Amino acid sequence: MAFVRLFALFVFEILYMLISILFLIFGLIVLIGGAEVLVRGSASLAKKLGISPLAIGLTVVAFGTSAPELIVNIFAALKGSTDIAIGNIVGSNIANIFLILGVSACIRSLAVKKSTVFKEIPFALLAMVLVFTMGNDAFFDGSSFNTITRTDGFSLIAMFAIFMVYVFGLSKMEGNNTEEIQEYSYLLSSGLTIFGLICLFFGGKILIDGAVDLARIAGLSEAFIGLTIVAVGTSLPELATSVIATIHKHDDIAIGNIVGSNIFNVFWILGLTSTMLQLPFTPAVNFDVTVGILATVLLFLFLLIGKRRTIISTQYIFSRWTGVLFLIFYIAYLIYLAIRG
Repeated sequence: MAFVRLFALFVFEILYMLISILFLIFGLIVLIGGAEVLVRGSASLAKKLGISPLAIGLTVVAFGTSAPELIVNIFAALKGSTDIAIGNIVGSNIANIFLILGVSACIRSLAVKKSTVFKEIPFALLAMVLVFTMGNDAFFDGSSFNTITRTDGFSLIAMFAIFMVYVFGLSKMEGNNTEEIQEYSYLLSSGLTIFGLICLFFGGKILIDGAVDLARIAGLSEAFIGLTIVAVGTSLPELATSVIATIHKHDDIAIGNIVGSNIFNVFWILGLTSTMLQLPFTPAVNFDVTVGILATVLLFLFLLIGKRRTIISTQYIFSRWTGVLFLIFYIAYLIYLAIRG
């Protein structure tokens, strides 16, 4: 009788694992399809409205691809899972630069606008530095505990509002230079954009559910899940969108999506989460935040190294070899997390 129960339990575990894997595959398919539709719709919409693709990438696309992080953090805050809430944001920002930008650059070297190098990337760096300073009250203020407070959250949201004003000005200043983009009607462009965002949202949720289930079967800790499985899972919309944008040679959307998502993650999502629930900041997270800061600094420096002067203008290139190097950095970081446990 005991043997029958053990066998039944084993079969149940196998079936549960297979279902989780199927969820992963289905979620990935929905993500890729949604990214393709989103890129086509948002690029067409930018052209028809006379808005630069960079501005669209920094706002509409970045907001849509950051939706899984927002949903995960809201549920994490409601459940009191602060390790997942902070780990999700920090881990996603690291994955966005080292993993997603690395994969995109491996496909094709990316041309980056001067405004992105000297304005948006420093803004993303400021976001990570603020996470470090706000989360280390004991070091900076002599407090007995470290926490990202509700006041910190409102300050982050205020920074997000400033960023949105900047992007609005950017869209008016740069205008539209997207002759190569396929153009659809206003209705179809808007419909494709909205449908793509919906697919990214549900595809990301399905994939995350499957990934977390598999992680729990493997007995992984909540902090590890937040920094790896959940962080990478919630970054998959960014990965799918940036890869598709790179393939279609929409570099502004590919880059704007990544940088904009990192800014959204901290100023909007972490800000909103910390207004719902004060987030205790464990000392171990300092290493991960430092990696996030280092990743942003390296992105800035490698773009300066890749600067090319042409007769018309100066281009900032994120090359293939840099993309490979960033992927190596990310693999090394994952190995460290696996050892740390």
